[in-house]
Amino acid sequence: MTHRERVLCTLDHQQPDKMAIDFGAMRSTGINVIAYNRLRAHLGLPLSGTKLYDVFQQLAEPEPDILERFGADVVQLHRHSPSFGFSLDAWRPDTLSDGSPCLVPAGFHPVRNADGSLEVVVNGTVIARRPAGGYWYDSVYHPLADAQTLSDIDRHDFGVIGAEEQAYLRRESLRLYDDTDRAILGEFGGNLLECGQSDFGYGRFMEMLVTERELAEYYLDKLLESHLRNLQIYLECVQNRIQVIQLGDDLGTQEALQLSPKLYRELLKPRQEKMFHYIHEHSTIKVFLHSCGAIYDILGDLAEIGLDIINPVQISSPNMSPAKLKKEFGKKLVFWGGGCDTQHILPRASLEEIRKHVEENIAAFAPGGGYVFTQVHNIQQEIEPKRIIALYETAVRCR
Repeated sequence: MTHRERVLCTLDHQQPDKMAIDFGAMRSTGINVIAYNRLRAHLGLPLSGTKLYDVFQQLAEPEPDILERFGADVVQLHRHSPSFGFSLDAWRPDTLSDGSPCLVPAGFHPVRNADGSLEVVVNGTVIARRPAGGYWYDSVYHPLADAQTLSDIDRHDFGVIGAEEQAYLRRESLRLYDDTDRAILGEFGGNLLECGQSDFGYGRFMEMLVTERELAEYYLDKLLESHLRNLQIYLECVQNRIQVIQLGDDLGTQEALQLSPKLYRELLKPRQEKMFHYIHEHSTIKVFLHSCGAIYDILGDLAEIGLDIINPVQISSPNMSPAKLKKEFGKKLVFWGGGCDTQHILPRASLEEIRKHVEENIAAFAPGGGYVFTQVHNIQQEIEPKRIIALYETAVRCR
């Protein structure tokens, strides 16, 4: 099988010739840029081409030699400006905090403060801040923080995919489809809960869902309208050249859902269903949802409304063990992740414990297809190369 055929086979819940693997093909299956450079140096590979494509999370774009080394079957079709509005069309050289080189989006010029923190300033407004010694940026600007009326929502710019991004999506989807036999995961977004938390501020929006229900629902309807308009544009640009479209919404915390199942079913589920249905009605592309945390209680709901793939599969959360998930949802959902606990095992366990952990997770998830291997969320800056190698060489050996 080609890489693309292997992924399509497993997405159809059939047993592929070998287990599909994702190394960094999505903004929540990625690798911190410093950890990536250290990995390349450890493997004796040059550091001349490292691209820091996600400046928000500080993620590197895996290069072909790394994809080959770790058996990766998937590549990513980015959005034109995935982090803070900085285009991926042009790049400039930069130096990371450890002294290693990289390329960053040409428009990315963070402001360094006296205390060592970094700020992203757009049109005179600080929109994100990275504390001294921090690994990533935090969003600090909430454009609807003071919104009180429906008219305030009407004045908000929800954004539309413009001509420049449309040309980018057509060009890049064609390039990836023609130049590689890997499956293509297209980043879209489509967040509901997370967009509200970003636009209003986390605490304000969570309260609004209960205490300002009319305003919250009006906002969600306007947001959904924007997502559906952008989905139409996006799908027209990429056609069926991509195999997976990635949506996101972190619905869980470490221990439980962010909101009750009842509130999810009233406010988010019907709107997610409209997006999932639109994608299925207008393409053959599989629907991928990134949703962190303890989301067991709504996995059945997500399958019911047409979700194909769930990520990152946070196996350390309650009721999220690999065996339980595979048994209860393995015929309905593809699990994309769950290969290694990045909070407790990858940074702290011995190499042998990492290998054993990965072997056990693969044994639970992989049989019968319906599984794409990757770790739970991104590999962070402090993870040593030997740990990353133990993780992915075990996956390659067990596939």
